[in-house]
Amino acid sequence: MPDKITVDDLIALVRSYNPKTNETLIREAFAYGQAMHEGQFRHSGEPYFTHPVAVAAILTQQRLDDATIITALLHDTIEDTKSTYTEVEEKFGKEIAELVDGVTKLTNLQLSSTQTKQAENFRKLFMAMSKDLRVILVKLADRLHNMRTIKSMRPDKQVQKARETMDIFAPLAGRMGMQWMREELEDLAFSVLNPEARNSIMRRFITLQKESGDVIKKITDDIRIELDKVGIKAEVLGRAKKPYSIWRKMEEKGQGFSRLSDIYGFRVITNTECDCYRVLGAIHQRWRAVPGRFKDYISQPKSNGYRSIHTTVSGRDGKRVEVQIRTQQMHDVAESGVAAHWSYRDGVRSENPFAVDPAKWVAGLTERLDASEDHDEFLEHVKLEMYSDQVFCFTPKGEVVKLPRGATPLDFAYAIHTRIGDSCVGARVDGIRVPLWTRLKNGQSVEIMTAEGQRPQATWIDIAVTGRAKSAIRRSLRSEDRERFIKLGRELARVAFEHVGKKATDKALATAAKRMGLVDTDELLALLGSAEMNAREVVEGLYPELATHTGDEVELTRAVVGLEQDQTFERASCCQPVPGERIVGISYRGKGVVVHAIDCPVLSEFEDQNDRWVDLHWHSGKHPAGHTVSFMMTISNDAGVLGRICTLIGEQKANIADLVFMDRKPDFYRILIDVDLRDVEHLHTVMTALEADSDVAALERYRDPARKP
Repeated sequence: MPDKITVDDLIALVRSYNPKTNETLIREAFAYGQAMHEGQFRHSGEPYFTHPVAVAAILTQQRLDDATIITALLHDTIEDTKSTYTEVEEKFGKEIAELVDGVTKLTNLQLSSTQTKQAENFRKLFMAMSKDLRVILVKLADRLHNMRTIKSMRPDKQVQKARETMDIFAPLAGRMGMQWMREELEDLAFSVLNPEARNSIMRRFITLQKESGDVIKKITDDIRIELDKVGIKAEVLGRAKKPYSIWRKMEEKGQGFSRLSDIYGFRVITNTECDCYRVLGAIHQRWRAVPGRFKDYISQPKSNGYRSIHTTVSGRDGKRVEVQIRTQQMHDVAESGVAAHWSYRDGVRSENPFAVDPAKWVAGLTERLDASEDHDEFLEHVKLEMYSDQVFCFTPKGEVVKLPRGATPLDFAYAIHTRIGDSCVGARVDGIRVPLWTRLKNGQSVEIMTAEGQRPQATWIDIAVTGRAKSAIRRSLRSEDRERFIKLGRELARVAFEHVGKKATDKALATAAKRMGLVDTDELLALLGSAEMNAREVVEGLYPELATHTGDEVELTRAVVGLEQDQTFERASCCQPVPGERIVGISYRGKGVVVHAIDCPVLSEFEDQNDRWVDLHWHSGKHPAGHTVSFMMTISNDAGVLGRICTLIGEQKANIADLVFMDRKPDFYRILIDVDLRDVEHLHTVMTALEADSDVAALERYRDPARKP
């Protein structure tokens, strides 16, 4: 697109998708707008009319009708020139005059002003949307061009406009399905609000490209090869995600740039819906799918008409790759969102079956908002509808509680205080009594009812979704119902052992508890009774020959279950947990989640930080020998002993990762040896083999609380 757009350039852009355009009317509007803005200049020193023309050009990218393009050319005439509504109506018709007037009124709204006035202005914005959504489309394009040229404004004005863009216009564009516009608006605002962070990410990108080469081309070629194998014709596109999108993930996940895995996104655009699922099959057959990262918006479209299949796979070099699969018609809606309703192709309104009726969309968006008489409540509802990916609820006093989607009143209670959660007996949502398993929605007011003497119940574990709530419930259950759980656990163990023709004797249970690193038999039974441990795990730990693991090895990066999407983990250096041991996670800003054994003494430091606890367990299946465990070993100082010990470890299919001599005496060596193991059973096998050697005087698993993550 040329820097200075002439009327012929603009008409050519419109004609490319609408050959039947009213060229004469566009030329008249161009000339009229140019005349009205004569003598006016932008902060950059350019003639002012370059701005309305640029806005019109942006709207041609969405293939919008002549009325919207002409409105863009004239959108500032009534506000900033001697032009009037009547004059515009006489020259260009009632439809265009009303659109221009609508944009003018929106321009006068101070959406970032005081709370009460802001709420009222939001109401007016939604009224304008319900009248004709094209008014908002022009306004968004207007804001986009202003943000692209924001550097010519005063610094304080830049910050004000950038904040307003980030808080209002970018989420609004996203809610309308115009994701490309949302991303660009966010990134332009980001460059004003936090330029150092954005520049840092850009520098990382350059470094990454130097180290890895053109990753996008490599992965795009890989996908095309797989599609060619199965005879699917499709367009494959790849791109790096916007700096703001990457920075937001870094903040949310508490990770550094190097730990983020899906900084590239890829799209496959097919001819038919059937091909979408064929592409999905081809990709999953070639690369391993990442659990929890698959979404089918074709069978369950979003309210703004968005349809696509999303999947994330472990691609080249083990890096995660996000792939979106859709047809061309779905892609048109994904690019234009609700605006696709007006989209033209070959001179006629595009009959896109996926385009949402704007009137119905706005009605659905504003249904609950119209009934609100309270300004603050209306404002909160509006913002929550735009930030639809999060759940914000309110206490009876109006305080906001942020929760993940799918959260329940129990999560709400524990988010306020552990004491409130422990004594919860019920909840009212918007004044109505609801079950504790009710999924909370944006904007709801939640009142928690408590009773003295009430304690958490075992069923709450399955109701709660937040790590904080689950860990608090489990802690209380263990202390309050230990005896009941021990009895129940003994019965569960009896049934599980009998199922494989064995008996759950005291000796068998004591041996199982020892092998699993538990204090005693009661601890084992209590964990079984509280459903924190599976009886099958106990049986298989004692009798590994009865294990039923099948399938491929579990990837080291997928070894732990219970993390959020894109959240990474590392094993704690202090306790070195291995699969088969009870674990819990502690979240760290910038490091993801650190996994500790449940009996790690370091955990006592986090007793008052419930919000950092993450409920985790090991992935079921066969784990690779990639979990390092340290042993402190005392062996005879004789020729060949150390070599035999190393051979012994190798015979158990274990690899020595490191070996350090801690103490040398004339008759004995004391060594610290790191060994890579599969799981707790592998650990027991190695230790048994070593203890049986006559030259091993002492052996213990080395855990050092000082080796903190």
